Amino acid sequence: MEPDFWRSRWENNQIGFHEGKPNALLVKHVARLCLAPGARVFVPLCGKTRDIFWLLGQGFQVAGAELSRIAVEQLFAELDIAPAITPAGSLTRFSAPGIDIFAGDIFDLSPQLLGPVDAVYDRAALVALPGHMRARYGAHLVAITGAAPQLLICFDYDQSQVEGPPFAISPGDTHALYDAAYGVSLLESVPVEGGLRGRCAATEHVWLLARP
Repeated sequence: MEPDFWRSRWENNQIGFHEGKPNALLVKHVARLCLAPGARVFVPLCGKTRDIFWLLGQGFQVAGAELSRIAVEQLFAELDIAPAITPAGSLTRFSAPGIDIFAGDIFDLSPQLLGPVDAVYDRAALVALPGHMRARYGAHLVAITGAAPQLLICFDYDQSQVEGPPFAISPGDTHALYDAAYGVSLLESVPVEGGLRGRCAATEHVWLLARP
């Protein structure tokens, strides 16, 4: 979607996509990333997700990227942390011990700005992007993280019945995006209770993307 779409959603508090608790599939499958204590996890297009709270509580460090500065400010307010705020190229970096969030366009985030990460957790980024943006996003994510392993959660449904976002990502789409960089394994497929927005049957797929 265009950046103004997401900025407007945060400005108007239209954030029905925000989960108020840690994602159950993250909690269930994070061990498949085989992370050491203190590992640094990158969460693209993170909003103010409660998954960050959970990851920090498990002893991991977190890096994130988020277009909306409002979302980042709310994240730190809810964490009850006063971050250091510094420019980072065209982005703004919000930092505190164990957490770094870059506010701005993720495509302006470089490997040098991001720093090393041990894994990627993508629940809300790929599904937020229409088809024409996904190849660029996937290649950029691989590049800035050094092909760090990923836990990827996405929706699959009949896109003709409901407009995205979240957009439908089929297993074929996932393989097309990431087979060149990773071994791609489906960990679980779960029906979405009540369907997508109560209107369309949908499935959540959980993928492990690991270095071949």
